[in-house]
Amino acid sequence: MVNWRWLLRMSNRSLLAFIFFFSMSTTCLYFIYVAPGIDYPDGSNSSEFLVQPTTYLPENFTYAQNLPCPERLPSMKGLMEVNMTEIPVEEIELKFSKLFGIEFGGHWKPKDCRVRWKVAILIPFRNRHEHLPILFQHLIPMLQKQRLQFAFYVIEQSGSQPFNRAMLFNVGFLEAMKDLDWDCLIFHDVDHIPENDRNYYGCGQMPRHFAAKLDKYMYILPYSEFFGGVSGLTVEQFRKINGFPNAFWGWGGEDDDLWNRVHYAGLNVTRPEGEIGKYKSIPHHHKGEVQFLGRYKLLRYSKERQHLDGLNNLLYSPHISLSSLYKNITVDLYPELAPIMDY
Repeated sequence: MVNWRWLLRMSNRSLLAFIFFFSMSTTCLYFIYVAPGIDYPDGSNSSEFLVQPTTYLPENFTYAQNLPCPERLPSMKGLMEVNMTEIPVEEIELKFSKLFGIEFGGHWKPKDCRVRWKVAILIPFRNRHEHLPILFQHLIPMLQKQRLQFAFYVIEQSGSQPFNRAMLFNVGFLEAMKDLDWDCLIFHDVDHIPENDRNYYGCGQMPRHFAAKLDKYMYILPYSEFFGGVSGLTVEQFRKINGFPNAFWGWGGEDDDLWNRVHYAGLNVTRPEGEIGKYKSIPHHHKGEVQFLGRYKLLRYSKERQHLDGLNNLLYSPHISLSSLYKNITVDLYPELAPIMDY
């Protein structure tokens, strides 16, 4: 009776204020838990225009198996310690297959909530065997903290032709889609190590450039259209732009062409705000790939080539093998595998 008397003595204004603040707090918690991340249709660095909510769930938060995995988890602390020390791949395989529950072939799926994104990580590769273990050592714990379903695909180029990063990505996409109905694709250079586990590797309404700040560029975006290192698109977005171009043989240009394709398709590029998009680049111990001198001419005709050169004109014969942490797709690439009519 005492409680009822106390309530009756409360003024109408106090009661309404209590209801208002209670509703606001529960709404905010629901938003943090269920609502998807914010995309920024202007394609610019999001921090310059709209502040994305930075509230992360409390340490004692309980997951629900019937609800989507949150995007802002208590396990995501922000700054990660980056260790570039080379480590044998066998040691990494043993560690993550036994202690971290990675299935053979590099698959993992959370069990305490319903996955928001099924993510295929595509890694173009040639002669960088010392880099793979370093990347896995940092990326696997980060993706597990983010409660993403994921698998790794290492697309390795054999033969003597110049490295064709873009064509390898197209091959990786087509092969990955044979395994599972993935809905998010991360195109990830093997030498790019994330420094912040709040750099959420899910996709969104617009293509995402994750590696916005790289140490070798003094953590400054080299130019506004830069789209290199680590990028992410949904399957629908990637099909809409006809994938990467196949015509870039050697270093440079394919990411600029991808940027053009995204915008010609009526899409924009978003980036993580603040310090979240920081990466370290693994130093190379050997000579890099040659530059592609014809990239500027091809970039002038990006729009004309977009629907002629990409996923729709690619031919290849892969050799596939599985390891503890990834599926290896080896291909011998040469220009005749991507015939294109004059434009």
